[in-house]
Amino acid sequence: MADITRRLFLRHLRGAPTAYVRHVVRGRVRHEGVGTSFWYRPLHAVLSEVPVDDRELPLLFHARTADFADVTVQATVTYRMSDPGLAATRLDFSIDPLRGGWRGQPLDQVATLLAELAQQPALDLLARVPLTEALAGIATVREAVASALAGDQRLAEIGASVVSSRVVAIRPEPEVERALQTPTREAVQQEADRASYARRAVAVEQERAIAENELQNKIELARREQQLVEQRGANDRRAAELEAAAKLVSSQGQTDRARLAAESERAREQARADGVRAVGLASAEAEVARLAAYRDVPEAVLYALALEKLAGQLPQIGELTITPDVVTKLVGRLANGHGER
Repeated sequence: MADITRRLFLRHLRGAPTAYVRHVVRGRVRHEGVGTSFWYRPLHAVLSEVPVDDRELPLLFHARTADFADVTVQATVTYRMSDPGLAATRLDFSIDPLRGGWRGQPLDQVATLLAELAQQPALDLLARVPLTEALAGIATVREAVASALAGDQRLAEIGASVVSSRVVAIRPEPEVERALQTPTREAVQQEADRASYARRAVAVEQERAIAENELQNKIELARREQQLVEQRGANDRRAAELEAAAKLVSSQGQTDRARLAAESERAREQARADGVRAVGLASAEAEVARLAAYRDVPEAVLYALALEKLAGQLPQIGELTITPDVVTKLVGRLANGHGER
């Protein structure tokens, strides 16, 4: 849509880079071209705007095949107004000089013409082939539509040209489509079942291999456990033998030590007895010698010596009382002793 601004009693139109604009005053062309801008008086101006960009026209129509099956064709046609000057004279592309909007719907006329031109060759082609061939003949339908649109004179007369045409899909009714898909679906299901069975067989084989491996591992573990028990028993026997030998050596050592201690004790006792015996003999000999020395000593002297020795053994005497009887007896014994000599 053209951009129109107001200045007093004049209007200014600024075109778009994808729109062809023609300005006619009293039957004479004043301005025309793509992306043009100009001032005009709205009461005297006749304006036309023709888009020159590529436009997409989606098509969806029904057709019937040779075996009377209904199919839906989905296609797309890309076109442009290649001669906008001619199109402005053949179709009503006039715009309101005050607001800039189209007065009619010229592109709808072009779309209707293109739809009719594209549908006719597709319908004719599909009516001559069965359903299965029609579903597989998308390329054939596309070529027929493109050929019909490229060589049509009516499009050239309105200044339009087809850039490309595409047939997106040809689909039957849902029930027919499901029926046609059934063999393929069953084949796919059978293939999936075969794959599932094969996978299950492989899984069973792997499980068997795993079970055998586990059994072999258990057998190997049992064998190693037996070896371990035997080795442990041998180790225990060896430890018991070593312990018994150690105890025997220890017992023999204790016995030897006890024997040596007893012999040493006997030697000490013998030495002690010999010492005691020697001391006794020496004491006896000394006592004999001493008695021999006292043998000829008078009795009064012996008493005196005994008293002297006794006085050395007695505790300290603070007072000594001598009675006349004691003195008399002592004097008498002394006198007797001297008389005998």
